Amino acid sequence: MNKRQTLIRIIVLVCLLVSFNPGYGRNKKKLKEQRYKIAVIDLMILKRQKISALPLAKEIGADGLEVDMGGLGNRETFDNKLADPAVRKQYLDKGKELNLEFCSLAMTGFYAQSFAKRDSIEKTVGDCIETMKQMNIKVAFLPLGVQGDLVKNPELRPLIVQRLKLIAPMAEKAGIVIGIETALSATEEVKLLKEIGSKSIQIYFNFSNPLEAGRNLYKEMKILGKNRICQIHCTDKDGVWLEKNTRLDMKKVKATLDKMGWKGWLVIERSRDASKPQDVRGNFGANTAFMKSIFQTT
Repeated sequence: MNKRQTLIRIIVLVCLLVSFNPGYGRNKKKLKEQRYKIAVIDLMILKRQKISALPLAKEIGADGLEVDMGGLGNRETFDNKLADPAVRKQYLDKGKELNLEFCSLAMTGFYAQSFAKRDSIEKTVGDCIETMKQMNIKVAFLPLGVQGDLVKNPELRPLIVQRLKLIAPMAEKAGIVIGIETALSATEEVKLLKEIGSKSIQIYFNFSNPLEAGRNLYKEMKILGKNRICQIHCTDKDGVWLEKNTRLDMKKVKATLDKMGWKGWLVIERSRDASKPQDVRGNFGANTAFMKSIFQTT
């Protein structure tokens, strides 16, 4: 057998191996084609702004990661390690290596801080938007938090609307969406978004909010519609895994979203087993596997 014949046989053998390996060379393409993608949050897997969050998210089985901007405290802006170009590069390189996407950047510092009253909002949100641009992240998570609860503190509404109108042009210019989480019903959130008047401010929906308030989760999603929900925290309060949650019918959730024509990221936040709250791999691995069994069936 001459060298040319040997080379041809090797090429044929490689082609056969590839053809019999359905995962080879298609993982990235398959992920991009998924209507629903599943992510976890670096903060909730106890890896806030740590590069080790990426391999852990991959081990858990997630398609992507929601990265937190860091704490606020008394600082002018977030304690954001991603502002360092070297750290950003590490994240981007590792994400590419693991075929792991960055679905959103979270400003969770506003859970405890007042978005309505805190100084230097333009600087704080602007830093988040700048990091998003550098990392090609299209959605930011902005919780209005305890102090911004518009059900308990309706008097804050004019100031919150004013501030959201202030940052909306910044988001529009950057080509990104800021997803807000409120305590309002879906009907009231529609009114709020109309008052703000920008497609760059949308709702970051959280299953737990309507469930805790005794509202119909499925009707709430339909009221908001596909164009007002930028992303979803597919979670409930801690206690049991999603698959064991009797007040949350995930198949009905999928049917509702399918009918709405919605697609995007489903981000697992909580729903941890109350007996093992620190078991990151166990809790988030189980929830990720369950969500994929419902939303990513072939």
